[in-house]
Formats: sequence, C-alpha cells, structure tokens
Amino acid sequence: MFENEIPALALEYFDKAYKMHLNGEIECAIMEYKNSIQIFPTAKAYTFLGWAYSLSGDFEMAIDECRKAIEIEPSFSSAYNDIGIYFINLNRLDEALVWLEKAASLQDESSKHLSYFNLGKIYDKKGEWLKALLYYNKALLLNRDFEPVKSALIRISTLLN
Repeated sequence: MFENEIPALALEYFDKAYKMHLNGEIECAIMEYKNSIQIFPTAKAYTFLGWAYSLSGDFEMAIDECRKAIEIEPSFSSAYNDIGIYFINLNRLDEALVWLEKAASLQDESSKHLSYFNLGKIYDKKGEWLKALLYYNKALLLNRDFEPVKSALIRISTLLN
C-alpha cells in the first residue's frame, strides 16, 4: 500500500496519533489510530495501534492488532517483529521465536538486525548463550552502530569467559 492511495483524512488521523504517541499521550493516540483505521485500515496503523497498547501494558491487545496488520499485509515484517517482542514481554519465549524468525525472513537488510537482536535476547534469557551470540553477531554485521547489540555482546562475552 502506498501512502498516496490512503485517504487524506485517514493519514491526518494517523499523523495526529503518532504525534500524541511520541508525546506520551497513549490513550489519545489509541483513539486517533482507531479513527484512522475506521476510515482506511492499513497494516502500519494496526501495528502502531498495537505498539500504543503495548505501552499501556496490554500486550494481548497489542498482539491482536498486529495480527490484524498481517491479515491486511502478510509481508509487513514490523508486525511479526512486534508480536515477537510482545511475547518476550509476556515471557512466552517459544512463541516469540516463531514470530521473530518470520520477521527476519521478511525484512530487508536495513531492519533485519532488529529481529536478530530480539532472537538473541530470547536465547540470552533462556541461558543459551552460544545461540544468543550467533544472533547478536548477525545483528551487529547488519548494523555496526546498533548500541544495544554491542552491550549484549560484551555482557555475554563476559559470562562465557
């Protein structure tokens, strides 16, 4: 879906929601994302609505919204990645693995490092540090400036020494 194909009012609501979101006005942002979706549902709007729900601690609702995004656009990798993150927050690590692996398979090189980093986090939490290192290194190869992965690699390297 191209932004020029989305009705102007839906984009206006989305832009307003995003600004509120960034300003920490989560409940208001949720309402505006819903207004945008009501006019013209997009994978991006559903995914951002899910993100807003996650910030209010409602990870189940966040997952549901991302699933709606995937129904609209099955190749929208951000929704898969976000579902994986929400499952990590729910400590449902095996479920998170499935979603993050799917995200990594769909993402382009500019964002794949995020899924690899999150896969590394899962194996890190499970105490499978060699697998965590593998994914953290993959993330670092794709984005050498990604500070969270650098910190994770240092920490795990220390654990393994």
